[in-house]
Amino acid sequence: MTTEDRSTRFLDVMERHKGILYKIAHSYCKVPEDRKDLIQEIFIQLWRSFDKYDDTYRHSTWIYRIALNTAISFYRKTRVRDKISLPITEGEMNFTALDDIGEKEAHLSILQQFIQGLKEIDKALMLLYLEEKSYREISVITGITETNVATKVSRIKAALQQKFLQLKEK
Repeated sequence: MTTEDRSTRFLDVMERHKGILYKIAHSYCKVPEDRKDLIQEIFIQLWRSFDKYDDTYRHSTWIYRIALNTAISFYRKTRVRDKISLPITEGEMNFTALDDIGEKEAHLSILQQFIQGLKEIDKALMLLYLEEKSYREISVITGITETNVATKVSRIKAALQQKFLQLKEK
């Protein structure tokens, strides 16, 4: 395959799956400039590993795996360097009146804030779970066994549900 063919094929795959990159960047970076840096770093890592792509898996699985690993590394570096990714406490949350944006949107906003406060791997698991990936596919992407994925997702869901219940009691 020529370099031009490789580039064209890579860009086609990236165009079809660019939403994955934006979702992951948004989940791992609060600052817009950091999001741009992370997306660029993910693109670089994807380009470097494009020749190693195993076509027994879907492109989205391959992209998620590389993107999440890159995001977790980026998150750790950023957290250590800038101390900007501290978990959000309930007192820091920005709650908009339910009448203003609607109950469903408010719940989604709160859920996103709760997810932002999770550990890196838990955040990755919830992102994939909310993308309706199967436990098998999450297992392939993260390198965790299916059983462990199911257990972790169940525990995270229970913890998030508990946070919602505590919030309603206030």
